[in-house]
Amino acid sequence: MNSLTEARVAEVRAFNRFYTKFIGVLQAGVHDSPYSLTEARVLFELAQAEPMETGDLRVLLDLDAGYLSRILSRFEADGLVSRERSATDARKQVVRLSEAGIATYSGLDAGSAREVGRLLDGLADEAQQRLVSSMTTIRSLLGEADRRELYVIRPPRVGDLGWVVFRHAELYSREQGWGIEFEQLVARIVGEFDPARDTGWIAEVGDERAGCVFLMHQDETTAKLRILLVEPFARGLGIGGRLVEECVRHAKAGGYKRIELWTRSCLVSARRIYQAAGFVMQSEQKGAENGIEITDEIWARDL
Repeated sequence: MNSLTEARVAEVRAFNRFYTKFIGVLQAGVHDSPYSLTEARVLFELAQAEPMETGDLRVLLDLDAGYLSRILSRFEADGLVSRERSATDARKQVVRLSEAGIATYSGLDAGSAREVGRLLDGLADEAQQRLVSSMTTIRSLLGEADRRELYVIRPPRVGDLGWVVFRHAELYSREQGWGIEFEQLVARIVGEFDPARDTGWIAEVGDERAGCVFLMHQDETTAKLRILLVEPFARGLGIGGRLVEECVRHAKAGGYKRIELWTRSCLVSARRIYQAAGFVMQSEQKGAENGIEITDEIWARDL
């Protein structure tokens, strides 16, 4: 393990210790109920999908069979659940919440919402957005988020143009090694954007910016597709293709006869998107970016 990896491991472990302690404090006593955090989670899962086979519940929560049995026995003694043999397989047991169990769960759920609400109330709106976006990113990167998650496409708002320049510079520096000259190029393109004549779209996933593209006027018959980007955490959701489709649709509606775009041969995923949308490479030229050899390409499609 190299020093960089060791530092990252240490940071993840520090976060785990902080957040475990924080949630433990936040959930202390589980809102003054007699139930532990694990027991509250069992009630939550039963409320979402009851009745449920005990085996499925054990796998879902990754609990020891004996531990889960003791929890359910306590719930049964408290009148919160009932257990019975499965109608389809007598070897299996099915558990469901009683009316008292539903009421107990509802109280715990409302208490949790109040606690989180108080947590968020202590933060400014921008800080709330950063917190929620960071949590979404963690879930996405570690595989919990549903890859079918919905995204939205919206027009640019105040602050988006600066984000476009920043993310292009940061992302392509990390992924391709391009430097400040590329950032300046993107800044010039963004500076040419005229909201009265041109249009653009920002993609969002979970209230976090996830991509962008712009359609800009070149002449009376030709539009240019500019600065397509999809954030790494959002790749695989079809955002890139959807953004390109919006450009094509809008260009047709605007009376343009042709769309052109500039890309580079190393941007393999983007080239696949353009090809799938009907674009064809027209020309290429060797060059360099931050001392790295590149091949600039012009692609186009008729409308």
